[in-house]
Amino acid sequence: MTGAAILIRLSSQTLELVEDGTTVATYPVSTSAKGGGERSGSEQTPRGRHCIKEMIGADLPAGSVLVGRQPTGETCSADSYAAHPTRDWILSRIMWLEGLEDGRNRGGDVDTFARYIYIHGTPDDQPVGVPESHGCIRMRNDDVIELFDRVRIGTPVDIEE
Repeated sequence: MTGAAILIRLSSQTLELVEDGTTVATYPVSTSAKGGGERSGSEQTPRGRHCIKEMIGADLPAGSVLVGRQPTGETCSADSYAAHPTRDWILSRIMWLEGLEDGRNRGGDVDTFARYIYIHGTPDDQPVGVPESHGCIRMRNDDVIELFDRVRIGTPVDIEE
């Protein structure tokens, strides 16, 4: 894991895991339906240089529901999703991002961490590969668990158009 980094491309809706300069995995993701942007309240995905500040959900079962960064004991199913289709489901794992560029994605009304921007799981029957989130980076549950197990706090994350 030495030299691990993440590259998220808004244009292709992909997340690349890079280890020692080589892309070792590429995953489809869903970023903001409103595109890239850093302002609080914009519901856009913040761009620029970030890192993983906190990792939440280690060892939870796939599909575990997290609310306020805490597991609820619930597992998302087709029935629970159908009952709450507008809920912003945060499942399986959370990698909470911190912006590293003062004035761009750190501090004031552009602070990624204060905006609660995560890489997290989403219901498996929901689309990925298309922009549909409220700012976070959504992944399939198996993919987010695999990624979570391959990175650590401090892993750099670059988000680009």
